[in-house]
Amino acid sequence: MYPGHWSNVFPDKPAVINTGTGETMTHGELDDRSNQLARLLWDKGLRKGDHVAIFMENHVRFFETVWAALRSGLYLTTVNRYLTTEEAGYIIDNCEAQVTIASDYLKDVARELPQYAPNCHTWLMLGDVVEGYEDYSAALENYPAEPLAEQPMGSFMLYSSGTTGRPKGIHRPLTDQTIDDGALVTGGLQQALWGFDENTVYLSPAPLYHSAPLGFTTATQSVGGTVVMMPRFDPVEALKAIEQHKVTHSQWVPTMFSRMLKLPENERSGFDLSTHKVAIHAAAPCPREVKQQMFDWWGPIIYEYYGGTELNGLTHVTPEAWLDYPGTVGQPILGTIHICDDDGVEVPNGENGLVYFELPEMPFSYHKDDDKTKEAQHPQHSNWSALGDVGYVNDEGYLFLTDRASFMIISGGVNIYPQEIEDALIMHPKIADVAVFGAPNEEMGEEVKAVVQPADGVDPGPELEQELLAYAREHIAHYKCPKSIDFEAELPRLPTGKLYKRLLKDRYWGKHDTKIV
Repeated sequence: MYPGHWSNVFPDKPAVINTGTGETMTHGELDDRSNQLARLLWDKGLRKGDHVAIFMENHVRFFETVWAALRSGLYLTTVNRYLTTEEAGYIIDNCEAQVTIASDYLKDVARELPQYAPNCHTWLMLGDVVEGYEDYSAALENYPAEPLAEQPMGSFMLYSSGTTGRPKGIHRPLTDQTIDDGALVTGGLQQALWGFDENTVYLSPAPLYHSAPLGFTTATQSVGGTVVMMPRFDPVEALKAIEQHKVTHSQWVPTMFSRMLKLPENERSGFDLSTHKVAIHAAAPCPREVKQQMFDWWGPIIYEYYGGTELNGLTHVTPEAWLDYPGTVGQPILGTIHICDDDGVEVPNGENGLVYFELPEMPFSYHKDDDKTKEAQHPQHSNWSALGDVGYVNDEGYLFLTDRASFMIISGGVNIYPQEIEDALIMHPKIADVAVFGAPNEEMGEEVKAVVQPADGVDPGPELEQELLAYAREHIAHYKCPKSIDFEAELPRLPTGKLYKRLLKDRYWGKHDTKIV
């Protein structure tokens, strides 16, 4: 389904609510505005397979751009709102957007974007317009709220949040479907796995430009549900939103769990969460102890999936299965898993290796980058692809992730996986966030380094370092323990939960020009 259907069923029902401002857009308004924008884009010359970009904070009007593209056969690229002008401009230019829609909230960055994307011929701004942009709201008023005569199904072309080099556009061919042909793929997945329907009230605490929040919020609207959108994550505000809006479903990243768990008990227990039936998490493996504590608090309502924006494979685990196999990210529901060594040879169950998914054919390519596409493929099987994660499969077929291949530490010839160390340290009450990686060591090649963001009110220094080192030695093998700990006021982690560990690591390897892209 799509807004054209639900606007006839319940036009006044909220399609999205902004928890920060209270602003609401109904399904009827979403249908009308996305129709108007679809007509504007058509009038600007965009046809099936062309491209539109959006550079906007979490805003209720974000969704009319999403649905205008999806009901016009267009590719939509959502641009990370935290990027610099140069970085955002690169993505808009690389994706070949012909129209870009921005908001005045980001005008300081947006103002200079046109010079980086000279082939984008139309620039629209919501709110107070800056030079070089047209008034988005005024432009929309020139078009009727009637659907186009033909409404081919569009798609997303999102960019990977890489930590080195330029981000990569993930391209998939369009289908011959029209917007009337049924629910989006993600909508069908949500219905099948987590029971999403028109009664769903879905809490989204993460930035909409990221693939999971974008896909899940859009899919919620496709089945007639209501999206409760937070401008940004705050642990208390998230709990308040569940109570106030009677949230039924939600999605999180592990750092959000950790921050909610470290709230004072009176704050944690002060909200009615009884309507909350399904909590989903992804984006990064969750420390076992953190997830167990969430089960103790919320009950057996926590589901997990593993996959990438590339949609080259997907695993899923129910609460019951996770409790039987703590730490797993589940069994495959899309693709067949192969665990391979550095030479591409499959390894036995229980042994670590690079995680590949097999599908009948390669489901994606990296836009304008054949070399990167080839790097993601298995050396002998072009329909096996990897996202760079290391893990193993047990005899029952459950996948366990160990770490990212690029962050494995080799110290004195021994492989050490930072995730295990981070999972242990994050449980210490004086740690708000932690990153572990390899730092140069003349004798061993690399040594284990930890960088810690202390919890609120905790002073960093030698005493805290010694306390944390002692804690580490109690919980993990000594050869895995950090040799030293440094402190940062805040680690470079985006609201998506993505930790830009490379930014920290490069400082210790003498690289000072690394940027978040």
